[in-house]
This record gives sequence, structure tokens and C-alpha cells, in this order.
Amino acid sequence: MAGMIRTFTKRFFIVLTSIVCVCFLLSCLVPYLTPARWWPIGFLGLMVPYLVILQVFLILFWLITKPRWSILPLLTLSIGYKQLQSLFATNLKSNFSNVKIEPRLRIVDWNVGSLVGLSKGKDKQKMIRKQIADAILNLEPDIICLQEFNHSYTQGRQADNIGLLVKEYPHYFFSEDYKKGNGFFLYGSIIFSRYPIIHTGKIQYPGKRAESLIYADIVKGKDTVRLFTTHLQSFRFSTADYQDIDKIQQQDKELFDASRNIFKKMKVAFTRRGIQANIVRETLDDSPYPSIICGDFNDVPNSYTYFHIRDNWQDAFLQKDFGIGRTYIALAPTLRIDYILPDEHFNIHQFDMVDEDLSDHLLLVADVSFKK
Repeated sequence: MAGMIRTFTKRFFIVLTSIVCVCFLLSCLVPYLTPARWWPIGFLGLMVPYLVILQVFLILFWLITKPRWSILPLLTLSIGYKQLQSLFATNLKSNFSNVKIEPRLRIVDWNVGSLVGLSKGKDKQKMIRKQIADAILNLEPDIICLQEFNHSYTQGRQADNIGLLVKEYPHYFFSEDYKKGNGFFLYGSIIFSRYPIIHTGKIQYPGKRAESLIYADIVKGKDTVRLFTTHLQSFRFSTADYQDIDKIQQQDKELFDASRNIFKKMKVAFTRRGIQANIVRETLDDSPYPSIICGDFNDVPNSYTYFHIRDNWQDAFLQKDFGIGRTYIALAPTLRIDYILPDEHFNIHQFDMVDEDLSDHLLLVADVSFKK
């Protein structure tokens, strides 16, 4: 009997090791296969952190039981080193200093979640917009990139969200992707700058309800930087979708319908982000100035979206932080989907992700300077 159990256990772990390694190797193709054509591969990108953890467990298991079998997951991880490099930051984390050092540029990037906070109480939501602005102002940034930002020119001070920051940051460019009425409600991404903006641009993504990629050419002294920001296609999960996710986790009897609904939205998002990532990369390549892109890519570091947009640019998190990172607080502990990516013309001096408990995304802040 004991022999049968040992044989079964050994075969089970051999099969498990093989499946996990094959899945990880397939995930290594994610950066090279556009989800605009190969959308199913996008699901593997989301699984990478868990596949890595499983392989580490299997390596330890086989080292204890049959050391030669540990070679398979070890070899697999070594083949996928690019995935590991984009996933894990390996720096000794230091405290972020609020003291600004000239001539550095301090950049804040934040998906502000429509400036209504996490509370469902309308009275609290009215206060959040001011708290969000105060959290940004306390960091004294030079450039601010915000996504899911809204503003009204006609509803009065309670909806004048540009007015919260314009005194300190008189130069700004707002994408105004969604408009309702004659200035009654506007929504999109916005760039604020302490320094003059000499040129702006907007590239609208294709499709209905699509947002855009915007940029601003900002002059500080003798230097000009092109600052991009964007909010790529999200899964657009509604309250009902989150309830469906709960059903899946609880193996509810409505599991099939819930899974189908979630699957459809994820397929659309993977496909559209693949198209958008191509547009972003082409636009970045055309920049005549040293450039930085900030934003909510709605995709993880092991995705086509991330690899294609980043290309050979720097990732402030990987340069100055430690661990996997998490910028979106819902669903899973491995969703780093917001980024600050400077090109090779910049030094990155410090970086931090700050949870102000005012949005479902963390605030990102980085100090950079031009290489001389």
C-alpha cells in the first residue's frame, strides 16, 4: 500500500512539474505575440507570478526527493529569465525623501478613480477630490499625470477639479475623451506641469468609448522633455462582474454563466490593448525629445502590452524598488499595472508607490534627471 502511494505521488508531481513548466514556457511567448491576433495568450501573462511560485516549490520538493528532477523547473526558469526580470525588482528599498534636489524632476502618476474614492457614501465622495489634490500637492511634484480624471466647466466649484491644482500647476493638457453637454462633464487623462508646455498632442485609440494617448512638451531651463500619459483598455468590470468573480471563487451553481461573462470582457480587453500598445510604441519612437511615459496600462509586466511599450526604456519600479509590486488593490496581489517608464536619456534617483487609500490604484512618484 505504501509503495502504491509513493508511486502515485511521484507520478502526480512529475505530471504537475511538466504541466507547470510547459505553461511557463508558453508564457515566455506572450511578449512576442500580439493579443490583437493571439488573444488567448494574454491569460498566461496573468498567471506568470503563480507559475514562478509553483516552480520554486517544485524545485524544493524535487531537491528533497529526487534531485535530478529539479533540473526541469530550474532550466525552465532560466529560459524565462526575461519574464523574471520584468516581474521582480531586486533593489534594497530605501525610504523616499520628500526633499527635492535640483535639477531633478519629480513626477507623479496616479489613476485617481474619477476622484470619488473607495467609499459609497456621497458625502465622503465629495470630500475625496480635495484629499486627492492635497496628497499630490504634499509631494511637490513638477509634473503630474492623472488618469480617470473628470472635470466640469459649468457645475461650479464642487466639480472644478482642474481648479484644485491649476494654481500651483498653471500649464496643463486634458484629453477630454468623454464629453457630456457643453462642458458639463469631461473625462480622460490629464498632464499638469509647473513648467511651460510648448506643444501638446493627442492620439485617439480606435473603437467605441476608446480613450487616448496624450503628450506635452515641457521646458525646464535649457531642457525639453516629452511627457506621455495614457489609460489603456480596461476589463470594464462592473459590480455585477465582481459578483460573478465571487461566484467563480465560491464555485457557485451559476459558475458557467459567470465565467463566460468574465471571459468575454477579458478577450475584448486583451485584443484592444494589443492594438493600443502598437500605437503607443510607434508614437514613442517618433518623439524628437527625451521622453517619459506614465500611465495605467491595465496590464501586468509579463504582457505583450508592457514589453512592447517599454521596449528598451527603463522601469522606475525595477530600477529602485523591491519585490513584485502592486499598483491595483482589487482582485489579486500581483497586479502591477501602473508605470513610470523613462527612456535612456534619464537617470532615475528614487521611486515609491504610495497607498493613500483614496483610489483603487496606488500613487506612483519618481525623481529623475537628464543625463549630461
